[in-house]
Amino acid sequence: MIEPRQLHLEADAVTALTTIIGIMTDQLWGEDAIRPGSRWDPEVLMGLEVRLTTPGPGEPVTLGIDDAALLLDGMAFTEMASAEFDWADMVRWTSDFVTAELRGHWTDDEWRAYVGR
Repeated sequence: MIEPRQLHLEADAVTALTTIIGIMTDQLWGEDAIRPGSRWDPEVLMGLEVRLTTPGPGEPVTLGIDDAALLLDGMAFTEMASAEFDWADMVRWTSDFVTAELRGHWTDDEWRAYVGR
């Protein structure tokens, strides 16, 4: 098992990550109900959002590699969904930044082990 990490995130980083969760949550809904076969679990997303927003300023947030992978998946979705917009370059830059920041808390070997499970 790959141990969760204590991350110290700036308030803007928490806001960016909760925005990604909001985009993911928006994709779950259709016709006033959860879409069957949805890509993401709403309970997992809400739990992650609570864990991101509960600590006070300057306090660490505990994230597992699975949480980071989920956020990276949401960021990749956001990047693809924004490809046709005028601000796509900003989304790509943000995606690269978020990816580097989240991935950096685990080693390449840990990421390979996570993906290979």
